[in-house]
This record gives sequence, C-alpha cells and structure tokens, in this order.
Amino acid sequence: MADGLGLEVWARPGQVVDLPLGDGRLGAAPVKEDAQGADAVTARSFLPYLLDSRGHYLQIASTASIGAVPMMSAYCASKAGVESFTHSLRAEMAPRGVSVGIAYLNWIDTDMIRDGDRYAVMSELRSSLPGPARNARSAEHMARHVVTAVERRTPSVYVPGWLRGSQLVRGVLPGMITRISRKKLTHSHFTATGLLGAGGRAARHAAVRDGGTADPH
Repeated sequence: MADGLGLEVWARPGQVVDLPLGDGRLGAAPVKEDAQGADAVTARSFLPYLLDSRGHYLQIASTASIGAVPMMSAYCASKAGVESFTHSLRAEMAPRGVSVGIAYLNWIDTDMIRDGDRYAVMSELRSSLPGPARNARSAEHMARHVVTAVERRTPSVYVPGWLRGSQLVRGVLPGMITRISRKKLTHSHFTATGLLGAGGRAARHAAVRDGGTADPH
C-alpha cells in the first residue's frame, strides 16, 4: 500500500519518457519532483517483489480523485493523477499476475484535518459540502476497510460506501461545484493555512534547522 500518485518521468525539460513502470531504464531517468513522482518511485521499488509473489498493490486515492473542489487545486490534481496511474498500472500488470486496486477515501479524522479546521478556508470548504460528504471518519475505521480490500484483492474500495455512486455523476460534478462555489464563496476572503499536521510541523522545524524561514502558520 502506498499513498502514491502517478508517473511522469522527464529526461530533461521539454522531453517526457514513456516507459513501462517496471522498465529498468527508469532508474537512470530523473522523476518529476512532486508527490506523483515520489510515489511512482515507491510503486516501482516494490514491483519486483509483487511480480515474484503475484501480489496485490493498493493505491490510496481520495474523494478528490472523483471531483475537484476549490482551494485544493494541487491536492485534487495529484489525486486525479492517482486514479489515472492506478488504471494504467492495473492494465500493465494484469498480464503478469499482479492485481492492482484503488481506495477512494473521504475525510479522515487526523491531526492534519483537525489542524486545517482551525482555518476559515478549510472549515468553510467542508461546511459547504453535503452532510455525508463533510463528515470525517476515524483512521481506525478507514484502516479496517483498507486491510480488508488488500486481503480480498479488491479492485476498488470506497469509504464511505456511498462514494461509489458518485462515479455515476462525476461528469456533472464540475459544473455543480462551480455553481455552489459562486453562491457560497463570492464574498469570502481567506488566508493560506501553511503546512498542516505533524508532517507540516516537521517540515517547518526542518526549514528552521537548515537555515530557512519558518512558515508563520
């Protein structure tokens, strides 16, 4: 399992290398330095073991893979990459006996989400969502579903289950979200949250340690 995103390999600016994920030549090619590239490296690192065992790879996605929302453009873009990467990898690995699944997870009650709720930009975003979509579920609850999906080699898992139905209407979601945003966010003014949660705090401390400037948030 990996909280991973899609593969985009760059030989040098302006050139893209398209190769199977398991191709050894990727090791010599610089992977684009973002979240997508980082987890493509993770997937590639474990492929030899998955191929030997004819194992199962589960990619963690998000509600954001299905419908993008305002003020989370980078996150939504990366999670859309998760979905495309997973479908591509699934087709690539199927002839070789490795199954690939994807987990669509809604809000998880972690310190990152709780930290974000202190800021108007996040609290207003969540409050504008329909009731079921704004609720956060415990990490333990999510983990149980993820473990079950791995044990059963499930192609896709949705937590909560109603998310599966959103696939049927995803084509109309961009227009709906735009109309809701125009209505609810027109007179809103937000400030950046900065890095959130334990990971954000660690990043800020590392920046100070390395002589940089701490994020004021």
